[in-house]
Amino acid sequence: MATVASATAGARTNRVEVPLAQRVLNVTNIWMGLAGITVVMVAARIYQQLFAFSKGVDSFSPEFRTYWWNLLLTEWGLEVIAAALLWGWLWKTRDRELDKLAPEVELKRYFNTVMWLMAYAFVVIFAASVFAEQDATWHQTLIRDTQFTPNHIILQYFTFPFYIILGVGGLLYAHTRLPYYDYRKKGWSLPYLWVVVGPALILVNVAFNEWGHTFWIMEEFFAAPLHWGFVVLGWTALGFFGVFLQIVPRMLELIRELGKSAALDKSAA
Repeated sequence: MATVASATAGARTNRVEVPLAQRVLNVTNIWMGLAGITVVMVAARIYQQLFAFSKGVDSFSPEFRTYWWNLLLTEWGLEVIAAALLWGWLWKTRDRELDKLAPEVELKRYFNTVMWLMAYAFVVIFAASVFAEQDATWHQTLIRDTQFTPNHIILQYFTFPFYIILGVGGLLYAHTRLPYYDYRKKGWSLPYLWVVVGPALILVNVAFNEWGHTFWIMEEFFAAPLHWGFVVLGWTALGFFGVFLQIVPRMLELIRELGKSAALDKSAA
């Protein structure tokens, strides 16, 4: 009995000695995720630098098919597979007993939700800044001969689906693993839906934009009505503030609760 008591006390002491931040937040995963996204985006930009003007000006050339059309088909295939696997796994492994969730596990899942949002926002930033801005330059420089330009193949068919996959993934994670977002009892969070659905609809607005540039406005004017949809849908990203207003109070409550529990354990040890 003395051995068991000693082991229990030691386990409790070790748990107290490990800071709460280290138990609920994996900083390494954050940096690895953001670094991985950066590497992929930089690689895409380098690929454009090497092959956009040399192989991607004429959409009817054999070189275009080799360097750009095959890339497009690969993107579509990988995106369908990634979305099916990720969303399917998140739904398949959903927590069906959220009422029994321990405070520390719940707090860890909140930080995981924040990491989902960070990764999603990081891809959106790359899409809306680097690739979206250079797309206007491409159309001002070259004739819009096809929807499948070297920049569209990266911007519209890679970065847009990329952040949609991450956005929906984070939405599913939060609503299947956090009591506050339990879809069975509370439905779906409007701010979170706003954050994910709004930018996703930019992909739909792309079709209208391309039709308009083909039959209506031939030049790339930034203030053209064709582009108003991008602005309005981009503003939906402000829903991030709503999401954080939902999750931060509960995170602070859990931190205070776990802090008191850790203090009691330490005094008992």
